[in-house]
Amino acid sequence: MSYVRAPSPDRMESVIAEMTTSMQHRIALAPAGICPVEMTMVFLRLCHAQSCGKCVPCRIGLGKMADIISDLIDGRGDPSLLSTLEATARTVRDTSDCVLGVHAGSMVLRNLDEFLNDFQSHALESRCVGIFAGPIPCQSACPAGVNVPGYIALIREGKPKEAVALIREANPLPTVCALICDHPCEAHCRRRMLDDAVNIRGLKRYAVESSGDVPLPEPLPPTGKKVAVVGGGPAGLTCAYYLALWGHDVTIFEKYPKLGGMLRYGIPEYRLPKALLDKEIERILSLGIPAKTSFEIGKDASIEGLRREYDAVFLAIGCHEDRKLGIEGEEGPDVVSAVSFLRQVISGPLPVLRGKIVAVVGGGNVAMDAARTAVRLGAREVKLVYRRRREDMPADPKEVTGALEEGVDLIDLASPVRVTRNERGAVTGLIIRPMVAGPIDDSGRPKPVPSGRPDETVECDVIIVAIGQSSESARFKEEGIPTNKDLVVAGEDLSVPGVPGVFAGGDCVSGPSTAVKAIGHGKTAALNIHVYLGGEPVETARHPIPPARPSDMMPSGRVELKERSPLVRVRDFRMVEKGMSAEEALREAHRCLRCDHYGCAPLRSGRWYAWSR
Repeated sequence: MSYVRAPSPDRMESVIAEMTTSMQHRIALAPAGICPVEMTMVFLRLCHAQSCGKCVPCRIGLGKMADIISDLIDGRGDPSLLSTLEATARTVRDTSDCVLGVHAGSMVLRNLDEFLNDFQSHALESRCVGIFAGPIPCQSACPAGVNVPGYIALIREGKPKEAVALIREANPLPTVCALICDHPCEAHCRRRMLDDAVNIRGLKRYAVESSGDVPLPEPLPPTGKKVAVVGGGPAGLTCAYYLALWGHDVTIFEKYPKLGGMLRYGIPEYRLPKALLDKEIERILSLGIPAKTSFEIGKDASIEGLRREYDAVFLAIGCHEDRKLGIEGEEGPDVVSAVSFLRQVISGPLPVLRGKIVAVVGGGNVAMDAARTAVRLGAREVKLVYRRRREDMPADPKEVTGALEEGVDLIDLASPVRVTRNERGAVTGLIIRPMVAGPIDDSGRPKPVPSGRPDETVECDVIIVAIGQSSESARFKEEGIPTNKDLVVAGEDLSVPGVPGVFAGGDCVSGPSTAVKAIGHGKTAALNIHVYLGGEPVETARHPIPPARPSDMMPSGRVELKERSPLVRVRDFRMVEKGMSAEEALREAHRCLRCDHYGCAPLRSGRWYAWSR
């Protein structure tokens, strides 16, 4: 007689598991602008389905709250229901026996506070407040607003030149983004409901690599207006590109000897070859845009002087200043910032690291770039010191994996305490304090707290600090440009309050961010500057998009970009990733579900009407 048996999942459990995974994907893929009232109801229905039913608040309260919100959505509500909803949520939160009810009640209260206008609109007018902001998930997730389904459709039709031209309607740096974009579009790709996201960045790279030289559009007639762009990084280049296309006389002023900003001085050659960057910049300047390099505001000119000479000014100075650790011993030789380290690698002479032990402090993409660059410069060991857990790193997971593959040693949950030096002043090590993951902080990640274990020593000869960058905004503040801490203050239209004709964007406004976000800022600023100068909103030449074809919705594998072997690539600065072949690109392009045609049209204008029954 058997007393126990080996468990085997039955059919029901398998289907429930599949359903749960599908729900997770749908929630993760929810585009911007979805109705928060309806999302709250869906959340409550899910919580109610999970309830064990032992306590009344969870068993009854969750269902009642979902019913109230359902009445609001269906136009059967009134303002008094909001008070009932709030009171019920408080009761559920305060009296439930377990976290299922407590968390659900807390979430409803938070949503009532955050989205009160939405709830009131449903109660009073039986409709959503605004419009459905992101009908095409990938396009709405792209900070530059690139027509992703459109250029993938062109690739599918064998038209890479037209695909690049379409990309340039929203992004004048397609090669740059094809190589280094963090592709937020892929996180919202609906293909993930079936298998995995379309390799959007990989397809963009295929388009730029197979298209050859794609001519730029013809600029509009001259307007006679002059614009000064301060900063030649991605935001400045983008702004200058569109303003020049729209007929304005644009001049770029750049502090460093060459244009590109952090694209040139912050991203290593193995990720973004500078020859390709130069070609991209040359195309933009071919519109007749002069660039004055080695030009420093406060030394060679003032903001006030530019305002007198030009009709508008765009500040895109980036974040090129380093941040300090604030620990004993960091002032002195062999403790350098990642920003200055990477800039020196590009500008020369190369730092001497052969045979040395290097400690890189930080967990972002800049830290990964510094660590992987140190490996290529011949460092004997490279140790990555990070105060949180690996899964909490803000760096792209692929960059973290790439660094570990190349031999970088990760020391996580370790907070730097002080730098040790010998009698000659040379670095001998970094004292670290072991940490543990604590309460969730404002960043949504566990805050590291001391573990109570004794401090440890990380032996090293060089320390590279990569804990963030700041903007050189002090000199601009002296000229009346408002700042908040070290960032320039700008409105939603990127105009600088109180300083007519001056706009700002990119990292100096948002803080250190991605290239594609800076490009989005540059495009937004260009349009608002154009309107400020008296122009009408400009609709760029639209390339015809191939008609949508029904897609094969059978699950299929995603085409991944291959990489050179870690054992080989650490010996040079050649590119790590390899592009797609024509066959791979065609295969991947066929996986696109054409969400610009299917699945978005009914909600383009928001839910201004009741659902038909």
